[in-house]
Amino acid sequence: MGRESGHGNRYGSWRTAVRAVCGGAAGLAVVGGLAVGSAAGWVAAVSMVVAVGATLVTVGWWPRTRARLGATAAVVAVVSAVATVLTGDAGEDSPLGVLMLVEFAAVTALVFVVTRFAPAPQGVPLVLLLSAAGSTVILRVGAYESFLEAFGQCAFMGLGAIGATLVGGYLRALDARRLNSVRAARRSQRLELARDLHDFVAHDVSGIVVLAQAAQLVGAEQPERLMPLLRQIEAAGQQALRSMDRTVRMLGDADTGGGEAEDRPRTYGLEDITDVVERFRSSGRAEVRLELELTAEAIARVPREVASTAHRMVVEALTNVRRHARTAATVRVRVALERRGNALAVSVVNGVEALSSGSGGHVGEDGRRGGTGLLGLTERIEALGGTLSAGPDAGGGWRTAAVLPLADAGSTPR
Repeated sequence: MGRESGHGNRYGSWRTAVRAVCGGAAGLAVVGGLAVGSAAGWVAAVSMVVAVGATLVTVGWWPRTRARLGATAAVVAVVSAVATVLTGDAGEDSPLGVLMLVEFAAVTALVFVVTRFAPAPQGVPLVLLLSAAGSTVILRVGAYESFLEAFGQCAFMGLGAIGATLVGGYLRALDARRLNSVRAARRSQRLELARDLHDFVAHDVSGIVVLAQAAQLVGAEQPERLMPLLRQIEAAGQQALRSMDRTVRMLGDADTGGGEAEDRPRTYGLEDITDVVERFRSSGRAEVRLELELTAEAIARVPREVASTAHRMVVEALTNVRRHARTAATVRVRVALERRGNALAVSVVNGVEALSSGSGGHVGEDGRRGGTGLLGLTERIEALGGTLSAGPDAGGGWRTAAVLPLADAGSTPR
């Protein structure tokens, strides 16, 4: 909060300073117009004051004046064009040329503002009107002898409006590109969070199904084992709810830009793999072995994206074991540094199916198609420069393995 308050105070001070400068400059324009109005002509003086004052007020009190930008630009263009028509020859010693240059600068600045911020359907005609009004102010001094010479002078003055339009359009294009990038990044975040939600909840729900099937088997013959199974089902359901709540909070942070760092949910990492394995072990009969061959210091040095991807890979692999190899006798989860510490190797291997499946059926035998967990996980791992493989193991089981390079995954530590 202190940092945001300090930033707001600095922005408020800067905005106050800009408004003070713009207000002072507008006041000087009014004083100047009154001072030279009798010598240069009151029409030209009023036109200059209107153009300079409207531009300075628009810039100084932005974005409050954004809604009135179109009306302001139209008034300036009309007043300037009318002044050009009504202004007569004021003589060689008249300050009309100075007023003309000041007004030209103000109109050109307004062209930039309109190009930069006005909606395209409104901005295009306004830019054309302002450009025409600004480029013809030179006709007030009457420094031409033929139509061709007057046209050439106006075309030369029009270069200012063209330059302002190009600069404003370029900055507008940068804004559009930035907004599109932000939208694409948010969409990618939402899709990633949706995949995470699928993986985490599928893992917990598959555990609930396994425990419910076990409860059906032992409920009648061994009722004393029913209550522990029901407590495990309750714990798995609560874990699934926590996963959904966590993902929804992270989705909200992705859309709003996040809040305070301590309020945002922490992304899953390597230290959470132990909890995943323990919950998998408690909901099944297989012998589960975890080989987390990293020290606490090594875990802290693993980049955040690599750690969260390794965690998700273990979740997905264990979920697939539970759904498709429920009678596997052994499951081995290994996480270690390889290639001289430049890569993180993660593997989940289930042994040969040897346990009796009983009469409860297998998870996933309801004809429901599998999700897109492995596909999304492959895309995520390849984006980090790693590889994912899944296939038969030399021992007769099934092996899912990933290699995640640490050097190419970014330098953000956990």
